[in-house]
Amino acid sequence: MYVHPSAVIDPGAVIGEGTKIWHWVHVSSGARIGSHCVLGQGVYVGGTVCIGNRVKVQNNVSIYDAVVLEDDVFCGPSVVFTNVVNPRAFIERKHAYKTTTVEKGASLGANATVVCGVTIGQYAFVAAGAVVTRDVPPFALVMGVPARQVGWMSIEGNRLDLPLTGIAQADPPDSQYRYELRQNRLVAFTKKSPAP
Repeated sequence: MYVHPSAVIDPGAVIGEGTKIWHWVHVSSGARIGSHCVLGQGVYVGGTVCIGNRVKVQNNVSIYDAVVLEDDVFCGPSVVFTNVVNPRAFIERKHAYKTTTVEKGASLGANATVVCGVTIGQYAFVAAGAVVTRDVPPFALVMGVPARQVGWMSIEGNRLDLPLTGIAQADPPDSQYRYELRQNRLVAFTKKSPAP
């Protein structure tokens, strides 16, 4: 583990081996961060936050209480998380935090905003500047304000040539996976294994 001298790690935070924590990061007591993660300059991690393994958080991201980042998640610079739907400075609402989960392998582009209480599915891709106000399906590419699905992404992060809904298949030649669209759900298979 590497922690830059300017970083503040409160007692009681748990940080896995091989994780790198850079300039002016603050990790609160109780936070759990997995192994081989990278937290860029100016990142804040709340006390009930859970971060998986191999997560990359770019500069100036605040990860507030009730946010869960699963393994292999990417957060671009200045991604914004929230934890209260209707905040007021003069009303205490810590009892009303809503859990936000970013599932394995998902990517959040620079300056994306994630409104609390949503789940961003595995390997989903949120475009830069998007505002996520509802759940994002696995492998979905969403963009805009509010974010809307405009396509599908591969595990490697390449756009797939598939319609948004229906029955279709994609077999990218440069991927070890093939994909099957079943109505509005995308499923990935390794090319070695037959479809169930």
